[in-house]
Amino acid sequence: MSADRSEGARHRLAGHLADTGALEPGWRPAFEAVPRHLFLPPVYWEFTDRTAVERDRAADPEGWLAGAYRDTPAITQWDDGDQGAGMRDFTSSLSMPTMVASMLRDLDVQDGHLVHEIGTGPGYNAALLAHRLGPDRVVSVEIDKTVADTARANLTAAGLDGVRVVTGDGAEPTTDEASGRADRLIATCSSLVTDIPTAWLGATRPGGILVAPVATLFGGGAMTRLNVDRDGDGRTAAGHFTGPSDFMRMRQQRYQAPPVDAYLPGEWPGDATASVTGLDPEAIGDSWLAQLAIGTRLPDVYYRRAPYQETVTWWFFDTTVTSWATVDSVPGADEYQVRQSGPRRLWDEIHTTWNTWQHAGAPGYQRFGLTLTRAGRRTVWLDHPDNHWSPPAG
Repeated sequence: MSADRSEGARHRLAGHLADTGALEPGWRPAFEAVPRHLFLPPVYWEFTDRTAVERDRAADPEGWLAGAYRDTPAITQWDDGDQGAGMRDFTSSLSMPTMVASMLRDLDVQDGHLVHEIGTGPGYNAALLAHRLGPDRVVSVEIDKTVADTARANLTAAGLDGVRVVTGDGAEPTTDEASGRADRLIATCSSLVTDIPTAWLGATRPGGILVAPVATLFGGGAMTRLNVDRDGDGRTAAGHFTGPSDFMRMRQQRYQAPPVDAYLPGEWPGDATASVTGLDPEAIGDSWLAQLAIGTRLPDVYYRRAPYQETVTWWFFDTTVTSWATVDSVPGADEYQVRQSGPRRLWDEIHTTWNTWQHAGAPGYQRFGLTLTRAGRRTVWLDHPDNHWSPPAG
């Protein structure tokens, strides 16, 4: 495939997205018109089958362009641009087109709307918004100066250089006279459920909509669609989760876990008490939804998974560095060895939350919701806002 044949690839991608139900008819012209490959660098990594596959335009121009129009994410930056870091974590990307289309569907834009985007990345999502609404109706905030500069260049190459790309902290989006309060706000980076920025309410008009991915330290992630109340000058936003999501964390919210020695300074197993459990932690690891349900109820707990031969030891920690637990998962076992230390019985808390979720019918994403207030309270609920699933944060 050559660059001058990308029009056909755009139409095929849009057709695929329409077939999946992710792409609404009103967005199809934008997906067919905006060349996705213009927002990719000469070398990117196509994330497919949980593997990052390098696509090098100089070495394989056909493969490079073909990957641009598959329904896969494309990694465009590793380790915040640190070339010597060894490609450990990807830190900027073009999201999977299905996810992009689904988020834009949730955003429910109308002609004349002003949209604030948090996390410009290479600029493709901003370009789609600009094609639909006009470049002067899109303001995008990107924390990484190099990424922001690249996005501006990409938007210019796509003929959409009227988009305003601001280099700054997306947790505090601009609301100056040049932009004003948005009708819609969309984030393309995830925030912790306990830390979704309250400033986003102040940046959005009463009656507006926020679409943003959220996650927990424990794992799991969901897309939220929050309706900003029309009364009270937009002091509250609430809405259901719309489905799973897996986005890069906002840079300000990356968690640096202490070393295990901070929890267990002496020899293993220290003062831990032993017991057994019938719940295999691998069952939790296999369910993104279960991790979200546990993580929203226990927002200060996280885990590490340590395979050794046939056994996988699951370590659980609290962020206050007071308690830890381990569970050894052995294939085919009926019971699993548990050790717990500290004032909290972390595995007991996790197991109880698992049981609560199971007894509620293992509710899916759409039964959960989130309420955010400008006073700083963030509450996850089940089915309706009065039925709190998590303790209010903030």
